[in-house]
Amino acid sequence: MISKNQIKLIASLAQKKFRDETGLFVAEGTKLVTELSSTFESQSFFVTSDWLTENPMHNLQNPVEITSAEMAKISNQKTSQGILGIFKKPIYKNSDFNIQNKLTLALDDIQDPGNLGTIIRIADWFGIDDIFCSLHCADAYGPKTVQATMGALARVRIHHIDLHNFLENTGKNLPVYGTFMDGRDIYEETLTTNGIIVMGNEGNGISPKTEKLVTKRLLIPNFPKGTPTSESLNVSVATALVCAEFRRRN
Repeated sequence: MISKNQIKLIASLAQKKFRDETGLFVAEGTKLVTELSSTFESQSFFVTSDWLTENPMHNLQNPVEITSAEMAKISNQKTSQGILGIFKKPIYKNSDFNIQNKLTLALDDIQDPGNLGTIIRIADWFGIDDIFCSLHCADAYGPKTVQATMGALARVRIHHIDLHNFLENTGKNLPVYGTFMDGRDIYEETLTTNGIIVMGNEGNGISPKTEKLVTKRLLIPNFPKGTPTSESLNVSVATALVCAEFRRRN
């Protein structure tokens, strides 16, 4: 059985304000919850009897069995999979990681939670351990973003930081790549095995302030070159193309 206070807490975690205050976030679905439970500290698990029957060998600690009607009350999904977990947001220290010899993503005001979640999946696929998000990016621990990561959040560290200060300090010793319409063809440009790849806002691209700190301007060309085409690529699609080309070379 689930208490009214627990229902109230779960509902409140749909808002960033309360996720920040409590340091908690919600995840739903068997694959997502089980993957996150192996990495993040959990507070509570809620499951239905049907889920327990279908997953008798689960490794969840002390799941609370609730009815399907109760699950419907707390679920953010149109059709619940019968499992919901509350997790503590991780806290990463600078001493916990070193990006000098790695490829890293930096996101400049990505607004759409689905795009952010997809980019986290892309980073996971291409072996990118850290993503640095500007303070105005969508929240990586919002329900839509968490759901879109499909579990990749368990393996990719997300840092919400002052992006300009980060690039100004860290970028001094690393190449900083960005995509622009007047950049150099990514398929012809020399690419390094380490560096920071900046991806810009869905509507405005990389901001002028951030653009000044980009040292390597890249272009994803359309084909055939010079022919009329769409105005731009979706940012998550562009991120996948850029990451794929870096990994193909190296």
